Amino acid sequence: MGLPIRSKKLFIKTYGCQMNVYDSARMADVLAPLGYEMNDDPQASDLVVLNTCHIREKAAEKVYSELGRLRRFKEQRAGTDTPMLIAVAGCVAQAEGDALLARAPFVDIVVGPQTTHRLPELIARANRGAGAVLNTDFPADTKFDHLPPPRAAGPTAFLSIQEGCDKFCTFCVVPYTRGVEYSRPANAVIAEAKVLVTNGVREITLLGQNVNAYHGEPKSGSSPWSLARLINALAEIDGLDRIRYTTSHPRDMADDLIDAHATVPSLMPYLHLPVQSGSDRILEAMNRGHSRDTYRKIVDRLRSGRPDLALSSDFIVGFPGETDGDFYATMDLIAEVGFAQAYSFKYSARPGTPAADHPNQLPEEVKSARLSALQSLLTQQQTAFNAACLGQQFPVLLTGTGRHAGQMTGRSPYLQPVHVNASSDVIGTIVNAEIIGLGTNSLAGEIVDRARATHLTTSPLSRAVQH
Repeated sequence: MGLPIRSKKLFIKTYGCQMNVYDSARMADVLAPLGYEMNDDPQASDLVVLNTCHIREKAAEKVYSELGRLRRFKEQRAGTDTPMLIAVAGCVAQAEGDALLARAPFVDIVVGPQTTHRLPELIARANRGAGAVLNTDFPADTKFDHLPPPRAAGPTAFLSIQEGCDKFCTFCVVPYTRGVEYSRPANAVIAEAKVLVTNGVREITLLGQNVNAYHGEPKSGSSPWSLARLINALAEIDGLDRIRYTTSHPRDMADDLIDAHATVPSLMPYLHLPVQSGSDRILEAMNRGHSRDTYRKIVDRLRSGRPDLALSSDFIVGFPGETDGDFYATMDLIAEVGFAQAYSFKYSARPGTPAADHPNQLPEEVKSARLSALQSLLTQQQTAFNAACLGQQFPVLLTGTGRHAGQMTGRSPYLQPVHVNASSDVIGTIVNAEIIGLGTNSLAGEIVDRARATHLTTSPLSRAVQH
């Protein structure tokens, strides 16, 4: 019989997208057999992992700032029986690799997004004192072949089904940091979903860099499944009440997926569909592969089949060469479509991407002014959307306790945080709640009953924004 494994403290800080959130959870799963337990104090941790994002320059610089703080903690532990290991994972690790180690030589492990399953081996090598360990390969076998079964931590969970990108938008580093598009086999996705549901999960969000480009084989040699077919199969799992997916691309909104929004009740009426710009000229310069009109037609078809559908999106302002006319075209598109929520950013040049070498880079003050105007419009739409929810009844999945005594918190079908007064036994249930108040970033609800409410025939957005 072997010696018991010493309990060790693990701290993971996650930057960026939901794919990174999923990867962080799976790293914790991989490290649990080694005795690592999650901890919220980096200074008291044996292993600190920064799971990084490289989409914008500011995100990468935040990582280096955090590493400077961690260096002091590591030096305090040097020479003790419990030294600290520092690992950098994710897209900054993949993109910068050796340069990261040159800038922060005290880092012990640098591991890319596709090789996080090798962390136990990398930790062993680092503990042998052979210097920093770098692994940013794109292995032939995927990390999903080596990950242990997931551990659920509540009523909601992310499930990664697709990684990588073949689109090569001119502003984006994802194809270089996550590799080519890969879809997990459908049977593996369904098996993982069943494990999650058995562990108490009632809502699953399917993740991918281009999630609606999913084309996973159900088994070797069979024809690939589309995302719509996968969603229909997942909807048959008893106990899985809600399905979401993100992030989608307009180029991959196939007919069967649009139809699924109309025919699968558990597919939530909230879709994140990034458009980036409302100008055809800028969309072409971005290599988005769709036009403004194509996007509008997709939205019209989605809302025709699912009138209660609400949209969120991504916008980039100040792309190289963007004129006032291009910017106003984006503002017009926002006004035409109406969004319940959106993410918006100033263009940030990423080294190695085609747009970074564009000769017509815009001044920072122009980008800032445009972003301010765009965000003002988006905020107005989000505020109107939330205000239109007052008096409505929603099915709310309660996920945990709130900040106040007797307060529980959950999510509406539109991903809005909803707070209700209730006892903790409602966590993990779907209640019918009437919206009675508005917070800055949340809704206040009152439980009407615990029976599931039906979806709205039209969304608050269609009444508050479109008309």
